[in-house]
Order: sequence, then structure tokens, then C-alpha cells
Amino acid sequence: MTIQRREFIAALAGGGAAGLAGCSTLTGDDSDAEISGETLTLTTTSSTYNTGLLDELNAPFEDRYGVSVDAVSQGTGQALETARNGDSDVVMVHARSLEDEFMEAGYGVNRRDLMYNDFVVIGGPDDPAGIGGSDDVTEAFTAIADSESPFVSRGDDSGTHTKELEIWDEAGRSADELGEWYQEAGQGMGDVINMANQQGAYTLSDRGTYLDMQGEVDLEIHVQGPIEDGPELLANPYGIVAVNPAVHDNVEYDLAMAYIGFITGPEGQDLIENYTANGEQLFYPEALSEEPNFRQYVPEGWSADGGGNSSDSSDE
Repeated sequence: MTIQRREFIAALAGGGAAGLAGCSTLTGDDSDAEISGETLTLTTTSSTYNTGLLDELNAPFEDRYGVSVDAVSQGTGQALETARNGDSDVVMVHARSLEDEFMEAGYGVNRRDLMYNDFVVIGGPDDPAGIGGSDDVTEAFTAIADSESPFVSRGDDSGTHTKELEIWDEAGRSADELGEWYQEAGQGMGDVINMANQQGAYTLSDRGTYLDMQGEVDLEIHVQGPIEDGPELLANPYGIVAVNPAVHDNVEYDLAMAYIGFITGPEGQDLIENYTANGEQLFYPEALSEEPNFRQYVPEGWSADGGGNSSDSSDE
């Protein structure tokens, strides 16, 4: 049974930004669904929430439509689970394999590419595994394991955790079989960075959160992602997906589509491009292109032949 949506939001997020009163519609046409005064429930990752990007995106959206946005920060897996239960209207996440599973099961529709940054391997300046400057992240993970250097994992089914497990798999290791030097925190990115800082440990971080916290910790980037010519395996694309109103008729679908349109449109993409922390750009817009990628709307590998999906739902 779906829990009460407002009670859920109060319990997890304490409410979002205040909405503004008004009487606008999506286009001003009386035939359009009115959304003024409504509340959009967005489940999203800690990286978009903790860096302050959502505040930058949500305020002008709220002003334009006279609505409010309740943003709930969770790992990607939990954000999608919340949406599966009908307790979210739209999800902003960064694990394409999990997004594909969500859509294949019928819970998500109208996915859009939103933005990207990359992952980086960070750790203390002493670098006990000797991975500094490596251009092969699987070799870096192997060196960390062989030297049994402390490593803090998100351990929370987030997009970052999903990527970390993919790297361990590429390195021929199973996270379940690593030693005591490997710690699963079950926490968000900011908390994990602080734990790694306290322990002098390595961790995998999205670049945006690390740059936002860089002045607060004594951690360095030892393995760069593709933004700085590192391996493509560390690419970190973000997507946004509306919850299917045919599955959960309680969702604010019109409002979700207005939000998707806003943040993937020129104004939203400009806000993403110009958002910085400590003088560094945190995210790179990806929604607008003269040559649109039409595969972004469906699970990777999807085919209309036979009316089915030919993908194997494997991790990206």
C-alpha cells in the first residue's frame, strides 16, 4: 500500500522550498491542466542536493509556475524505489542501468538526458597504494586492494555505489570478498568524504561533491575522470524520469513534465552550466543538442521489433 505522500516527505525531508500562490497554467490555455499551488515531489541523489544545484534550479521554476518543490535526497536506488511506491512524481538520478530497470518495469516514462560530470578516486596526500596519476581506474582499484589500503564505500545502492561495484567487477574483484580495510558506510557522498578524510582512506566520489567540499578536507584526486582526460569508465551522466501516471494515478504528472521541460530547456541548462563552487563548474548540461539522441527516452538496447525490449538490463 502506498504511504501518505505528505507524511513521507515530512519524515524524510522536512518539506521543501515554499511555493508561491498564483493561478497560472502550463501554457495559459484554459484547456491545459492547472498546476499552480501544487507541490512536486522530487527524489534525487545526494550530489545534486548537497552541492546546492537544486536550490539554483528549483527557485526559478517555483517562481514561474507558482508551485513548490519538495526535494528528497536519497541514493539513486532508494530514490527509484520511492518512485516505484508512488511517493515521488519525478526522479533525478545517475545510474543508467537502474533507470533502465525502472522504465522496463513500467514505472518511469519520458526519460531525458540532463547533465553529466564524472567520478574521481580521491584519498589522502600520502597515497599509500601509489595510484596517483593513474589513467586506469581498474588498475588503481587493484593496487588499493593489493596494498589493503583503507577504502570507504557508499554501500547504499546509490549511483556512485553502483559505479564502484562496476569498477571492482572490471578489476576482477568482488566487494563481498574484500577485507577489513574495505568499509561500507551506508551514507551519502558528503558523509563518506568526511569519513575518508578522517581515516586517510580512498573513496570514489562524483566530481561535483568533491569540488564543493574540497576546501573542507585534506583529500586529493588521485585518478581523474574523463572531464580531465581520465578513463571513460568514470563518466557520470544524470537523467530525469517522470513517474508513470498509468501505474500511480496519484502522481503530479503535469507538474513533473513541466519540471522536466524547464530544467532540460534553455533556462535550466544555462543554470546548470553556470553553477559553480569554489570557482569550479560542477555539472555540464547535456539536454540540448542540434542532433538529439532519441535513445535517451527509452531503456538502452530497447527495440520496437516485436514490441519488446532487447536489452539485458546489465550495468552500463
